[in-house]
Amino acid sequence: MIRIAVVEDQTLMRSALISLLDLEDDITVVGEAGRGDEVVELVRELRPDVILLDIELPGMSGLEALEELSRSADGTTSNGNIADSTDPAVIIVTTFGRAGYLRRAMDAGARGFLVKDDPVETLAESIRRVAQGETVIDPLLAAQALSSGENPLSEREAQVLIASDDGTPIADAAETLHLSPSTVRNYLSSAIGKLGARNRAEALRNARREGWI
Repeated sequence: MIRIAVVEDQTLMRSALISLLDLEDDITVVGEAGRGDEVVELVRELRPDVILLDIELPGMSGLEALEELSRSADGTTSNGNIADSTDPAVIIVTTFGRAGYLRRAMDAGARGFLVKDDPVETLAESIRRVAQGETVIDPLLAAQALSSGENPLSEREAQVLIASDDGTPIADAAETLHLSPSTVRNYLSSAIGKLGARNRAEALRNARREGWI
């Protein structure tokens, strides 16, 4: 029996997914969560074989939760604490089929990347394949990822872009990131140039469209 956990913030979607997967003879849902910052604890308590993980989640994005899981498997959490070893197979199941998301997910150790438009039969078969050690990626997304470029943003440039969302003043973004305002301006200028944008709002749109932030 393959033991899975479902992490999805939309209650109706999560319940429907669990109901459909519970119809499979060889799959059982042992846990669920609606927030990204609940994932590590969920895995630590329930030890599922496979996690279905959405990207857009409150508390922590699915991609951040996946990266936190990878750090947990290495023995530390993001705050430097020692963590229990947790190493379930993770399948990203998302509405946002963006090449940048796919690259980031695979770099963090995901074993599958599917879009929510796929039929439940495809999802169930993907769970079985991932549980056996295979990697499963939506073929259209895989082709897009191969044809798109690498993320041009450094980690700090991406952080500055995110912190400046919604017209956040430079001073506030600087305080959030513990940087000086002039340093934030330099990172923003660099990010805007790399993304071929006219301003930070356009840079944010471009980066999100590609799944780079």
